[in-house]
Amino acid sequence: MTTLSPVPDRADPPAPAAWYLLFVLTFAYTTSFIDRQVLNLLVGPIKADFDLTDTRMSVLQGAAFAIAYIAMGPVFGRLADRVNRRMVLMGGIAAWSIGTVLCGFSRNYTELFLARVLIGAAEASLTPAAWSMITDSFSPRRLPRAFSIYLLGLYMGSGLALVLGGWLLAVVSGWDMSGVLGLAGQAPWQLVFVVIGLVGALAAVLLAFVREPARRNESGTAVPDVPMPLAEIRDIFIARRRFYGNFFVGIACLAICLYGYPAWTPVFLMRRFGMSMTDIGLQYGALMLVSGSLGVLSGPWLSRLFTRTQGEFGFLLYPAVAAALLVPVSAMLYFTSAFWLALVLTTIACFLYSSPMALAASALQLATPNRMRGIATALYVFTANIVGLGAAPTIIAVMTDQVFADEARVGESMTLVCGVAAALAALLLWRAHLAFRTLMTPAAAA
Repeated sequence: MTTLSPVPDRADPPAPAAWYLLFVLTFAYTTSFIDRQVLNLLVGPIKADFDLTDTRMSVLQGAAFAIAYIAMGPVFGRLADRVNRRMVLMGGIAAWSIGTVLCGFSRNYTELFLARVLIGAAEASLTPAAWSMITDSFSPRRLPRAFSIYLLGLYMGSGLALVLGGWLLAVVSGWDMSGVLGLAGQAPWQLVFVVIGLVGALAAVLLAFVREPARRNESGTAVPDVPMPLAEIRDIFIARRRFYGNFFVGIACLAICLYGYPAWTPVFLMRRFGMSMTDIGLQYGALMLVSGSLGVLSGPWLSRLFTRTQGEFGFLLYPAVAAALLVPVSAMLYFTSAFWLALVLTTIACFLYSSPMALAASALQLATPNRMRGIATALYVFTANIVGLGAAPTIIAVMTDQVFADEARVGESMTLVCGVAAALAALLLWRAHLAFRTLMTPAAAA
């Protein structure tokens, strides 16, 4: 077994530039999720205007975005290991903001599909470059906390997509755009996309004031400005396959919950309990924002319960425990008939699938040499999103349309799919924990 030595801390506490970098990257991550997930709130009017089924709508939610996101991930991952990461990010943010605005100008299903493809392709630039920059800016001891702050963007963005989207939908419905060039005749849902796309472009401006951090290896010293050969990258993946294999597939299973719940919970609550889009956006969106944020921030703290008994690098055990707890939560949601209980259970689920993410990101970065972190992160994105983002919404929709043949039973489809995925994630992440602890602890590998 190939092992890595424990990594000594770099400058601690981090410099102000590191905190500004973290703020900008968190803001960019937040806007990326607003852009990609506001569509979930607008399912009703889009289906009505374009005469779509749940399955065709799910392709817009998942596959249209995910196929491009997954295809471009390795490209941007390799770029993040070779070129200036800040410039990669500025171009990516500008492109996905344009794609969001184009969603608002789509006149048919094909145009909306292509706009979602552009958003997906451009957003693939963010994670490989951002994770690499964060790891080079913070010491290993502070890395889980830095990632927990960055990953707030996922839950703030997902929550704000519903809260801000619901509020904007109500506001723009009263706008008279008949005299505004280019916006006359736009439906309220289309105006929501235009406004949100313009707001997201601000992240590219803020990045102009970010300084590219120096690349560092596991010991905290600067690495030569020479890309790692692909053959060497391949050999490292093979040597550490016990960790990477279980980790990537386990996170992919957890991603089914991460994307399956937000994709269909608003629709489930509307169909089963007769709630309006605005009410669901404000209530579920606010709860998701709070529980997801608390989850990702508390993950590093909760992991201390396991590092006390498992050692310094035992923090990957907590993701396995959180995934296991998702199984009974999903089962309870299957049977609920009360709106308040459904909100409580989906809030708990959001906490459970959010809290392991900073620990997973930290483990991947610490187990991976600097000049292949971009490609390793891209593979993480690939496996998580081809299963979670690309397949989960469609699997749930197909089960609703083809197995239950009743759109009112979308909640049953959602909880069955997510419950099984959570059980598999628990098993695989436990195995990844064992491999990671061995990999990072020379004494354990002796």
